[in-house]
Parts: sequence; C-alpha cells; structure tokens
Amino acid sequence: MEVGEGRNSTTVTWFILVGFSEFPKLTVFLFSIFLGIYLMTMFWNLGLIVLIKIDSYLHTPMYYFLNKLAFLDMGYVSLSSPKMLSDFFQKQKSISVTGCLMQYFFLSSFGLTETCLLVSMAYDRYAAICNPLLYTAIMSPTHCLKIMVGSGITGCCGSFIQLCGLLQLHFCGPNVINHFFCDLPQLMMLSCSDTFFLQVIISVIAVIYGIASVLIITISYGYIIASILKISSAKGRSKAFNTCASHLTTVILFYGSSTFVYLCPSSDYSLSQSKLASVVYTVVIPMLNPLIYSLRNKEIKDALDRWKKRIFS
Repeated sequence: MEVGEGRNSTTVTWFILVGFSEFPKLTVFLFSIFLGIYLMTMFWNLGLIVLIKIDSYLHTPMYYFLNKLAFLDMGYVSLSSPKMLSDFFQKQKSISVTGCLMQYFFLSSFGLTETCLLVSMAYDRYAAICNPLLYTAIMSPTHCLKIMVGSGITGCCGSFIQLCGLLQLHFCGPNVINHFFCDLPQLMMLSCSDTFFLQVIISVIAVIYGIASVLIITISYGYIIASILKISSAKGRSKAFNTCASHLTTVILFYGSSTFVYLCPSSDYSLSQSKLASVVYTVVIPMLNPLIYSLRNKEIKDALDRWKKRIFS
C-alpha cells in the first residue's frame, strides 16, 4: 500500500485473493477438480462450436445463438479459472487494483452479454413455435447478427457504467478479498468511499438486465406453452417441449446462482455461500451448458453420429 497524497490514509495498490486457502489440506484435490472442470469446459464448448460450424444441418438461428453461448462460456470461465488455479500454489495471492477492476469489467461484460443472449434465445423459441410460418423472415441471418451485436454492445455498456462507478471508489485498507476472483460485492465492502452512487447504478442495471430479462423470458414462455398445448400431436408437443427444456434449464441455473450471489446479505456465513454459488455460475454452468443442450437434443446427436461415421469410414 502507498500513502495517498493529501490524505492521512493509505491507498491500496494490491488486493489479496483468499480463494480457497481456508482448506489447505484440500489444495491438491481442489486444484485437480477445478483443472478438470476447466479443461472439460473448454473441450466441450469448443467441440460444440466446431460441430455447429461444420455441420450444415445445424446452420439455423437456434444453433447460431448456441454457438455464441458456447463462445461466451469459454471466455467467461477463462477470465476467472486460470488465476484461481495458479493461486492454489502461490504464497502471495495478489492482484493489482487495476487488474482487479479490469477482471470484473470483462467478467461483467460477458455475464451481461449472456443475459441478453438468453433473452434472444427465448425470443427465437417464441418465433419458431408461435409464428412458424414467419420464422425464417423474423430470424433471418442478418437479424440474428444484429441481435448478437446488440447483445454484445449492451453487455459492454452495462459493464462500462459499473466500471465508471468503481473508478470513483477509494481503497485504503483492508485489501483482502474473500473470494477467488474480483467481484463487485467484495470490492464495495473494501471501499472506504461512499458507495451510494454505485449502489444506485447496480440497482438500475439489476432492473434492466435482471428483472426485465426474466420478465421477457417468462412472457415468451407463457406464449410458447400456450402454443404447445394447442398442438394436437403428442409427438409434436414432446419435441417442442424438448427444444425449450434445455434453454429453461440454463436460464434457471444462471439466474438462480447469480441472484443468490448479488442479493444475499454480506455476513461471513453468506460470504462462504456466495463463494460456492459463484463457483456454480462462473465454473460449473459453462461446463454444463454444452451437455444440457447436447444430451436432450436429437439434432446434435444426429450431427455427432454423422461425423463419427465420416471419421471412422
């Protein structure tokens, strides 16, 4: 820490990430588990991206968005896991204030972009099931590209606004973050500045990106379920439900864990719970997403079978 000019306090220039150091006897075990999860996440998501790219039968809007979701999951997990893995065997688990803020900025950008993408995927399912005759026109390649670019820009804007609020904070100690990455609640707890302005920003973003997106997804699936129930064929209803079940599972896991992290009280007990929930949405969910979409998806299974036959023949 450095002495701040014109202040009687000190200015923090480094943060200490506690990570999972409270379990010293489990260091090797936890490292092995998280390394395995990280490698599987990268392998499965990259495999899904490649499969969607090379198989012409999967060149549809639904798989276009799934391709981008896999890319976001790879980026999201790569922003936190490598640092966490290296810290397992570091005596000084430090990160600069600038590095900490930038890590949160990119994590937030990927997270908010994924929020927008999940809304887009719900809209895609709505268009496919409720307006099948107009689906090709509604979800044209140009329109899909605009949605994806808009999601990325919207996510980055929301994250940049939070970064501007964070840059107004002053950190004068302590500098220990009880987490494995730089997250907003922990940074606000360590600040010795007034965080009211940042709390207002967070509330506005929570309404726009959280409540509004959940509301849009809920309304979309209300129309989708009503349309599915009108399908006379049991096989048709089952197929329609299966195409939506994977997306709904992802939505519930993503919003459930992230809501717990950002809405729970900041006691020592809840901090441990928050760390566990953060593991779910930053490490586990990116690994599960390709499995959730692949195991219940006949088109993905058929594409895998086609390419297995081509490879082994």
